[in-house]
Amino acid sequence: MADNGKKTEKKADKPNALVGFGKRTVKFFRDCKGEVKKIVWPTPKAALKNTGVVLVTIAVLGLFVFALDTAFMNLLSLVMDVAKV
Repeated sequence: MADNGKKTEKKADKPNALVGFGKRTVKFFRDCKGEVKKIVWPTPKAALKNTGVVLVTIAVLGLFVFALDTAFMNLLSLVMDVAKV
């Protein structure tokens, strides 16, 4: 029962850092697998429809940017011609 001034420390049951990393990695991939199972994939018909919408949107925006670019280039050309006179 005497303490003798010495502390008797038990080695903590702390796992090795490599073991902890391995457990976290396994948990991460297990969680990823569970999340992938929750995905609701679109039907081929829905995917084709969505692709069409994206392509049409890209075409419309491309034409809009082309129109703005042409307008600004003509405006710049007009300003530059006035500056030369």
